[in-house]
Amino acid sequence: MNIIASWVWFALGSAFFAALTALFGKLGVTGLNSNMATLIRTVVILLVTVGIVSLRSEWQRPGGISIRSWVFLILSGIATGLSWLCYYRALQLGPVSKVAPIDKLSVAFAIVLAVLALGEPLTWQVALGGALIVAGSIVIILL
Repeated sequence: MNIIASWVWFALGSAFFAALTALFGKLGVTGLNSNMATLIRTVVILLVTVGIVSLRSEWQRPGGISIRSWVFLILSGIATGLSWLCYYRALQLGPVSKVAPIDKLSVAFAIVLAVLALGEPLTWQVALGGALIVAGSIVIILL
């Protein structure tokens, strides 16, 4: 019996909630500045995450976190913030059915960056999947 790894379930959950993010974001950004909408979303995420960390007793002393982790988490936060600002503006200007799939080009970008920066292997399956995502995005953009 082939048991699906737990990370797959979390990845599927991420995809599902990302779909809801697009839908709810499109509805929420109507008539509102996209940057303000992103701020509201960010505050909600902060509160939800604080609640989860608190309920699970997962707090750590900031001094116990390595400088390397701090640097990369700060850079990740900056990248996330910029991504969200772009995403909400795109949702404000375009249809969810086109914005969300184009946003998923992040998968192809992540594959390339993982190979170049992290030395992850580029298997034919990963290359093909990434190429199909790019092809789908091209179809959505051009047609």
